Amino acid sequence: MKPKVKRPFDVEAFLHSAGVGGRRSVSYQPADVIFSQGDRADSIFYIQEGAVRLSVLSSAGKEAIVAVLGPGDFFGERALAGHPVRLEAATAMTATIVVAVPKQQMVRLLHDQHGLSDRFIAYMLARNIRIEEDLVDQLFNSSEKRLARTLLLLARYGKPDQDQRVLPRIAQETLADMIGTTRSRVNFFMNKFRKLGFIEYNGGLKVNHSLLTVVLHD
Repeated sequence: MKPKVKRPFDVEAFLHSAGVGGRRSVSYQPADVIFSQGDRADSIFYIQEGAVRLSVLSSAGKEAIVAVLGPGDFFGERALAGHPVRLEAATAMTATIVVAVPKQQMVRLLHDQHGLSDRFIAYMLARNIRIEEDLVDQLFNSSEKRLARTLLLLARYGKPDQDQRVLPRIAQETLADMIGTTRSRVNFFMNKFRKLGFIEYNGGLKVNHSLLTVVLHD
């Protein structure tokens, strides 16, 4: 008798089920603000489609991009830790659909639904590891390696959707802010990557597996 194969918990299907009250699906167009820094933190969000940019604004008016998220990612989770207001802004980068769940409802779901809580904890651990890797990347790697790694992450390299390699439209100024360099340097490396066949421009930016060689090269 063959053992039963346990299927992974389907977060999206669960959040759209009739038993999850209070949640709502919201559509955004590129550049639409999902929430602003300082807004009340009363919901948790799950990205169904599209891409979302998280950024912070200093008191001097300088913006820093802290993350670019895609389908299957959560954001706004600081609300669960008791933060009354948003510490960052969330902006849609492409046509985007998110599921918004009120904070108290999310707390109850995480307590009652072990599949969801396991998936959410695994996601948060992965996010923390990513933050640590970003810090090491910023401290020790060249801007060329940082750009290559950022492009691979944006293209969701290593995620189950292996065929997803075309990035949403993203400005070189945004990439420069993300890796801590100038737009001219980003432009230089992007042209270099294109000539080497690591990336392609064809109705969007396609990232090829071969770009990984830049990250692995010492």
